Amino acid sequence: MNIYSLITGTVAIILFSWFFSIKHRRYHAIPRFFSFESIFILVLLCIRVWFHNPFSWYQTISWIFLLISAYAGLAGFITLKVRGKPKGNFENTTFLVKSGIYSMIRHPLYLSLFCLGTGVMMKNPGVYEIILGAINAVAVFYTARIEEKEMIEKFGEPYREYIKETKMFLPYIL
Repeated sequence: MNIYSLITGTVAIILFSWFFSIKHRRYHAIPRFFSFESIFILVLLCIRVWFHNPFSWYQTISWIFLLISAYAGLAGFITLKVRGKPKGNFENTTFLVKSGIYSMIRHPLYLSLFCLGTGVMMKNPGVYEIILGAINAVAVFYTARIEEKEMIEKFGEPYREYIKETKMFLPYIL
């Protein structure tokens, strides 16, 4: 792993977290930083074996998670941008979005981060990769929990009702 890449990427993640969330008192960015950082380190660790043994069981599982990540991420971003009427960046929606993928789950973008981390981890599932995958999973869960409190403050009772109607990450399950 290249130390310069690690430092540069970490600084970029810190700046992103600050300017897009923490600066605006959106503290879900603190655990999300650990999700981004664990995924970034996983990429640095696994990039050299990304396409090795392309038909192995772990590569197949990896690609399934990466495809789910891409779908959930794109569907979440597009729906927030189009239906959320954001002020500034996409996170600052002015309307509670309950359509599209958000009609089934509340956190498609965090599902995307979880699947991205798991998909990258499965490229080379060793001890360090599994630890980083677990850090990502825990960070994503806490990020969603903190953001839910922020959304209740922002949208009030309609968000509480939305919580009763949908699951966090997986339709009908979790």
